[in-house]
Amino acid sequence: MLDKILAAGQRLSPGLRQILSNLSWLFADKVLELALSLVVGVWVTRYLGPTQFGILTYAITFVAMFRLLSLGGLGSLVVRDLARDPACKEESLGTLFVLQLIGGVITLLVAVSAIFALQPDETLTHWLVGIIAAETLFNGFTTIELWFKSQIQSKYTVFAKKSAYVLMCTVRIALILFKAPLIMFAWARLAEMALAALGLVVVYQIQRNQIQEWRVRWRRAVELLQEGWPLVLSIVAVYIYADIDQLMLGSMLPDKSELGFYAAAVKVSRLLDFFPMVLASSILPKLTQLKEKSSEDYLQKLQIYFDISTLFWLGSAIPVSILSPYIVHSIYGSEFSATSSILSLYVWSQFNSCFGLARNTIITIEGKVHLKLIFTFVGAIINIFLNYLLIPEYGAMGATVATIITYFIAIVLIDFLIKDLRFVGVLIVRSLNLYQAIIRIKKLIQ
Repeated sequence: MLDKILAAGQRLSPGLRQILSNLSWLFADKVLELALSLVVGVWVTRYLGPTQFGILTYAITFVAMFRLLSLGGLGSLVVRDLARDPACKEESLGTLFVLQLIGGVITLLVAVSAIFALQPDETLTHWLVGIIAAETLFNGFTTIELWFKSQIQSKYTVFAKKSAYVLMCTVRIALILFKAPLIMFAWARLAEMALAALGLVVVYQIQRNQIQEWRVRWRRAVELLQEGWPLVLSIVAVYIYADIDQLMLGSMLPDKSELGFYAAAVKVSRLLDFFPMVLASSILPKLTQLKEKSSEDYLQKLQIYFDISTLFWLGSAIPVSILSPYIVHSIYGSEFSATSSILSLYVWSQFNSCFGLARNTIITIEGKVHLKLIFTFVGAIINIFLNYLLIPEYGAMGATVATIITYFIAIVLIDFLIKDLRFVGVLIVRSLNLYQAIIRIKKLIQ
């Protein structure tokens, strides 16, 4: 059996073997994160209970509202440029690092000022928002991760970030055992970001790279901002149609336990995001190169990309939806029983990550990032409107329905309404023919 597997691996092209190797590292990374999240993350949720977990979730989503200011959306452009021309490494990494550092400082100041103005009497919420917003100060170090992604060498960043994650999971367990207050779990998040940043610096230096050689070019900064401003602005829109439901639940309903039930369902569902994220991260550099070599081969590989995404979506949503009562009881216990009905419906919204990440990859490769701004803002407006209508009457279930409708419009329907995205809609529809999708995937690996 082992001989057959090795022989099959040798028949693959070097480029495909490199992608699969990188995928295996990223997959292992997400599996470890998934395993620890199912143990430690769930333990933390159960320890905090629906109300305190709802308060923490509210603080996290509140800070996320200001993620526009941290300039995280420019990263994909740098990965693309590094894949095309590694010689621009020092200038691209150095410039993006400074931009994100400045953005982190601004995010911290604005988020803290906003929460003081909106909820002047909520001292605990003030502290939570301030600590969580401070995480953005370490965003600049993710530029190191971009370099390894562009070279399809994610094993180094996996080691650095997961070392910090495992260590802080141990700390979280200690916090539970010693019955620590809610605010200590926010400090643990901040410490994890700091340790991960340190780990990235260490592995970057070990691989004979020098941060000291990074250069800041303001002309390069202007170029990134000019091309990437639609991506940066769309981050806010993405947040609004992906996470505003949690913020609105926390703001519109006085009982934070409703947000706790909903956030618990979202947390389980988003554990399934790991595969689409890993796939998108590994395939972007190779698709970028393939686009420049062969248009026909590029389109064929895109179809297979959507075929794989569809199979994963259905293969995960169906069992989770059916088994949601057992899953919720096993993970969170009886205190979160109201989460099961929410999860059974919410898990179908995973087509957002499957198809959405695939479409974002195409948009980035083809330099049409302005389109993302259009459909994300359309989705944002629809999501706010639907949540405003449904949350007061139906609570968390109303937010779930609003999310699914919004995702369908913003991810699928709008592709057929925008000329430059129409072929993406066709790719999605073709991938729903599961028989043909399996045949195309089988031909790729033979």
